[in-house]
Amino acid sequence: MLALNYTYRIYPDQKQVELLNEWLETCRSDYNYALRELKDWIASRKCPIDRCSLDSEYIMNADYPFPGYQQQQNNLPKAKKEFPRLAAVPSEVLQTTIRRLQDGWDFFQNRGYGFPQFKKYGQIKSMLFPQFKVNPITGWLLKLPKLGKVQINLHRPIPESFIVKQVRILKKAMGWFAVITIQSDISIPAPLPHGHFIGVDVGLEKCLATSDGFLEPGRKFFQSIVGCRRKPCRRLSATTQIV
Repeated sequence: MLALNYTYRIYPDQKQVELLNEWLETCRSDYNYALRELKDWIASRKCPIDRCSLDSEYIMNADYPFPGYQQQQNNLPKAKKEFPRLAAVPSEVLQTTIRRLQDGWDFFQNRGYGFPQFKKYGQIKSMLFPQFKVNPITGWLLKLPKLGKVQINLHRPIPESFIVKQVRILKKAMGWFAVITIQSDISIPAPLPHGHFIGVDVGLEKCLATSDGFLEPGRKFFQSIVGCRRKPCRRLSATTQIV
């Protein structure tokens, strides 16, 4: 399996730009809401049982499950009924936003640092369309769910044996871009070791010595750099410090 990422410039019209900006902010709200639920669950489980905070303390039920990816993903249909703004964004885009949060949480669990932080206005600058049933690129147009066809500068053609796996829309200061992940079933064999193997040892008296018995004498430019001709060990160590 071989996967490649191709980056293309896209040119959405004014209506599509407004819609993309609105989707990015909706994804930011989705990310912050899921993070708030995660932090509330953690705070409710570490509160001392004999005392609470003097200010406030949010307590969840003891049987409330951990807000993992599956739990928060299943809550999206309920949230769309309460917040109609979420229904305007493709469901898969919202799911990948939650997946981004859970990846940050998994990183924190494995490394012990890098706890996910709330995103401020404009900090989320990309959204991911994870899968397509058919090729979304036709000619110089890119078709995205609920957005329609967007002009794309297809300066590099996609190889015939590759299919479009996913598309990430990225907002930059210079404009909008599409990072297209293409995938193929081509298997690249790993090269087998071949040839004659030798070991190389860098020494002080000799420049190098191989396992075949070859000895390379020391170079004279070591002496000329340091200005000493009598003590090769000291001369080589001094040269190492200079380099």
